[in-house]
Amino acid sequence: MARVLITGASRGIGRGIAVELSKRGHEVVATARDLSSLDDIPAAQRLQLDVTNQPSVDAAVAAAGQVDVLISNAGATVRAPLETVPLDEVTRLFELNTFGALRVAQAVLPQMRERGSGRIAFISSVQGRIAIPLIAPYAASKWALEGIAEGLAIEVRHFGVEVQVFEPGAVSSGGAERAKVFLDENDPYFPMLEQLAGFRTEPVTVDEFATVVADAIKNTEVPFRVPVGKAAIAQLRARKAAPETEPFVAAPLNW
Repeated sequence: MARVLITGASRGIGRGIAVELSKRGHEVVATARDLSSLDDIPAAQRLQLDVTNQPSVDAAVAAAGQVDVLISNAGATVRAPLETVPLDEVTRLFELNTFGALRVAQAVLPQMRERGSGRIAFISSVQGRIAIPLIAPYAASKWALEGIAEGLAIEVRHFGVEVQVFEPGAVSSGGAERAKVFLDENDPYFPMLEQLAGFRTEPVTVDEFATVVADAIKNTEVPFRVPVGKAAIAQLRARKAAPETEPFVAAPLNW
């Protein structure tokens, strides 16, 4: 069984993965910014970890000891048109979704490299390859994350470290409902916001997503990119077939 460090384990996808891996006998190191939010999560160890803070990351990784698998899950999203989204919010998303993920990976990689084994699993999204209207700041942070993951996968494979990117479509984790929204009914882009529900067809459950990740951990032949859910597979297939000369539209917008 593996010792697995999970970031953002207090709720949603991270919590679901922690529960599933614990059921399977793995040693879960559950982490979150608010340590008390981990009280009811089955884990071998619970640690405070803020991925945007280097001392916090260093302290948590030191306390965790050997980490066989890192599941880099901490993240957030927003709803806002690019014309008016506060740049501070875009910076916050990159600090959390992109730089935070790299920060934790950098902290665990030396021990994995020296040991000659390890796995880093980044929780991305179909929006790591598709930009959806009004969620483009989030997509940009995930596109950047996938660039980091792809480069990292090439660099560390020689040292016995594997890297995977999981790309779900919509997940019924509550993340979309918790997103900050920076437009109201008087905003000229508001009619587009009302149609975003069409992009959340066939959401996968947290349990379904956690099962895919847990199955991948025991599998030594997992591909670099792992789409999760029928909708994700269909959207990414459609994106691949679309001409590169035009922006990809996953569904019609009528307003």
